[in-house]
Amino acid sequence: MTTLKLQTKTLLALASVMLVLIVVIALASLASFRDFSIRSATEHTRTAAEMIRVALTESMLNGTIHQRDSLLNRIAQIDGLDEARVIRGPLVQQQFGDGLTIESITDPIDSQVLKSGQAVYTLVGGYFSADFRATVPYIASNKSDVNCLNCHAVPEDSVLGAVTLTASIKHMRIAALITILILVGATTLLSIISLLFLRRLLQPLVKTANEIEQAVRQAKAGDFSIRIEQRSNDEIGAIARHFNSLSEGITTKLSEIRHNVAHLIQSQPSTNGDLLADTANTVSGLVKVSQFKQAIEEDESSEEVFQRISEVIQTEFNFNHFSIYEVDQNKKKIDIICVDGIAQAPIHWCNNDITEKCTACRVVRTGHSINGTENTLICRSFSNEARQNDKVYFCLPVIQSGGVGSVIQLVLQPEDLQRAKNARPLIESYLREAAPVLQAKSLMASLKESTLNDAMTGLRNRRFLEEYSETLVSQCKRRGTSMTLIMMDLDYFKKVNDTYGHDIGDSILIDLANILKANVRDSDLVIRYGGEEFLIILPDTNAEQGLLVAEKIRQAVEKFQFKAGSVLINKTISAGLADYPGNGQAFWQVLKYADVALYAAKDAGRNQVVCFTPELWLSEEKY
Repeated sequence: MTTLKLQTKTLLALASVMLVLIVVIALASLASFRDFSIRSATEHTRTAAEMIRVALTESMLNGTIHQRDSLLNRIAQIDGLDEARVIRGPLVQQQFGDGLTIESITDPIDSQVLKSGQAVYTLVGGYFSADFRATVPYIASNKSDVNCLNCHAVPEDSVLGAVTLTASIKHMRIAALITILILVGATTLLSIISLLFLRRLLQPLVKTANEIEQAVRQAKAGDFSIRIEQRSNDEIGAIARHFNSLSEGITTKLSEIRHNVAHLIQSQPSTNGDLLADTANTVSGLVKVSQFKQAIEEDESSEEVFQRISEVIQTEFNFNHFSIYEVDQNKKKIDIICVDGIAQAPIHWCNNDITEKCTACRVVRTGHSINGTENTLICRSFSNEARQNDKVYFCLPVIQSGGVGSVIQLVLQPEDLQRAKNARPLIESYLREAAPVLQAKSLMASLKESTLNDAMTGLRNRRFLEEYSETLVSQCKRRGTSMTLIMMDLDYFKKVNDTYGHDIGDSILIDLANILKANVRDSDLVIRYGGEEFLIILPDTNAEQGLLVAEKIRQAVEKFQFKAGSVLINKTISAGLADYPGNGQAFWQVLKYADVALYAAKDAGRNQVVCFTPELWLSEEKY
C-alpha cells in the first residue's frame, strides 16, 4: 500500500544515511589512524636516527668506530625497530675507503637520499603495508657541537652518508582496527536504535494513513461508516479526529438528503448500497422530473404530454415495451395513446376487451398499481401471447380528479425486474407531476370542445369551422381529393316558432340534427351554422356524389313527421352545394358559393337541392 511504501522509504533512507555515516566514520578513522601511525613512525625513526648519529659520532671521537656494527645491532633490537644500518657516502668512501659490506648502497632510495640530502619516510610494500622505512642523510656541518669538517675533508653541507631504519607499525594498525570496530559497532547500534525509535514514531502515522486510505476507498463506494482510531494527541491524532468528524458530518447530511429525497418520491430510503451515488442519482432524477414538469406545462395538448411520458420511459429508463392508455370515464372505455413508443398503434400487450369496457382493466377498477411480476395471472386482461413468452407486466395509474385518468403499462423481461423495481419510485414521480398537467390539459380541451359545439343540438358550431377550415383544406391538398359543402336551411321555420313557440322550434331543430347525422358518414361533419341553417362538409367527395347525399337528406326530412306538441307536422329543407377545389380555391369562397346555391334553391320554390354554377354569382365583384 502507499502508506507502507512511505514507511519503508523513510526507514530505508535513514538506514542508508546511517550506513553512509558508518562507512565515512570507518574510512575517516582508517585514514586518521594510518596518518597517525606514519607520523608516529616518522618521529620514532627520526629520533632513532639522531641517536645513531650521536652514537657514531661518539664512537669516532672515542676511537671505537670499528665496533659500529655491534652498536647498530643493539639499536635494531630496540622495541619497534626491525633494522638499523648505516650507508657510507661517496665522499667518505674516497677518504676512508668502502667500509663494511652493509654500509654500501642497496636500493634506489639510498642513492636518492645520498644525492639529494633529503630524508625519505615511506611504507614499504604498498599503501596498506605494516613496514615503515626511514632513510635519513648525515650532512657535514661545522656549526653543531661537533665539527664534522675536522675529520672529514669535504665541503660543508656535503652528504657524508645516511642511516636506514625499518620499523613495524602492525601493532598500531591492529589497535586502529580495534578502535574503528568499536566506533563502527557503536554507530551501528545507535543506528539500529534510531531506526527502531523512528519506526515506533512512524507506526501511528502509518496505521492512521492505512485506515484513512481504506476509509477513502470505501467512501468512494458510498460507505462512510469507517472511523479512524485516535492513537495520540499530536497532529496525527488531530488528523484522525477531524477525519472522523468529517465522515460523521457527511454521513449525517447524506442520510438526511436521502431521507428527504425518498420522502419526495414517496419511497422507503435504501439502507444499503452506495450512499453518495444513490443520493446523487436520485437528486439528478428529481432535477429531470422538475425539467419534465416545466416542459409539459408548456405543451399545447395532452397528446404532447403523453408523447413526453413515452420518451421518458424509453430514454431515461430504457424500457422499450410499454403501453399508455387514456381512460374515458364518461364513455367507460379506454383509448390507446401509444404502444412501444408508436402513437395510435393497435393494442398489443392487453386483450381488446379493455377498449370497450374500461373496468376490464384491473388498474382502472381498483385505482392502484398492479404488479404482475410476482403473479402474472392477477390481471386477466394481459395478453396470453406475451405471458407465454415469459413477459410480465407492471401497471401504474395516473390519478386525475380522484379517478384513474390514464394507465402506464410496462412490459418486462425477467432480467428487467430489478431495474423496474429500482426505477418505480422515480417513474411514479414523473406520473405524479404529469397527473395535474394532464387533468388541466383535459379540462382545457373539454372547455374548448364545448365552445366548438352547439349546446342544443350537440353539433359542431360556426366557431369550430373557423378553427379547422384551414385543416380541412390542407387535408384535401395532401390527399389530392375533393370536398363538398352542403348548406341547408329549414323551410318556413319562422312560422313554426310563431305558431307553436320556440320550445317546439328547438325540438324540431334537434330532430333535424339527428336526421342529418343519421344520413352521413362518421367522417363527415355536420355543423349548425346559425338558427335553422346547417352546413354539411363531405371530405373526399365531389359535387356529383355530394348531390346524391343532399338529395337523400332532403327526402328523409320530407318524409319525417316532426312533433309539434300534440300534432305531427311535415317540414322540408332547401340545400345548395359547392365543391372544393372545383368551384373555388379557398374554403370560405366555396362556402359562399354553397350559400348562393341555397338561396337559388329557395328562390326556385324551396324543398330542393341546387348545385352552384358560375351563372348564380350575380355580383360584379370577384369573390
